[in-house]
Amino acid sequence: MNLAVNNQSLMLALGLVVIALIIGWKEKLGIDRDMIIGVVRAIVQLFIVGYLLKYVFKVDNVWLTSTLILIIIFNASYNAKQRSNGIPHALPISIGAILASTAVTLGVLMWSGAIKFIPSQMIPISGMIASNSMVAIGLCYRNLNSQFRLERQAVTEKLALGADLKDASRDIVRDSIKTGMQPTIDSAKTMGIVSLPGMMSGLIFAGVDPVHAIKYQIMVVFMLMSATSIGSVLACYLAYRGFYNKRKQLVIPSN
Repeated sequence: MNLAVNNQSLMLALGLVVIALIIGWKEKLGIDRDMIIGVVRAIVQLFIVGYLLKYVFKVDNVWLTSTLILIIIFNASYNAKQRSNGIPHALPISIGAILASTAVTLGVLMWSGAIKFIPSQMIPISGMIASNSMVAIGLCYRNLNSQFRLERQAVTEKLALGADLKDASRDIVRDSIKTGMQPTIDSAKTMGIVSLPGMMSGLIFAGVDPVHAIKYQIMVVFMLMSATSIGSVLACYLAYRGFYNKRKQLVIPSN
């Protein structure tokens, strides 16, 4: 089956954005400017990435592919760091957590023979893993900040009774890991019943047998569950110490 998305189709589809703009304007939501900027940026960025990937796929160079994967990981880490609200060393923590989750997941997929180290497979899958880890880690940071503020008294009492930093923070860290993983878990629960995910839908659109498309999507579920769990655990256990000073006193980071 050949899909044809021409310029006319895109212009007609742009009408859907106009509907969203009209709703925002009538309801006085104040998001008109952000919506326009978001659409323009998406168009520009996607065209740039599209032509870049076309070149990278054609060249099929290991070092170029690896460089692009590292760029994806760094950008995801930087965006996760932006949600840290002042947690010390959030950028290196994010880089370490996302790099580890991406490396482990890709390594298992390549070892199992599910994917090969070619740009057409490695780059899209790396992007999916890194972006989900980014979202999970951002949620972990947000929960750490809110819980340490809410539980300040309880944590201080535990420290006063002789608990070490890990014991005093254990419940908050566990709750933050759960918060980071929850969207992926919820998504897996409703997959196939409520939503037909992107990879599966794309393959079906391209004419692939739905059963084969489902197998690919199950692989995606496995890899995202792994990536978010690894990323959340590493980020939380590396970040919670930033809420204490050298004297082992609780200090809430400032934005």
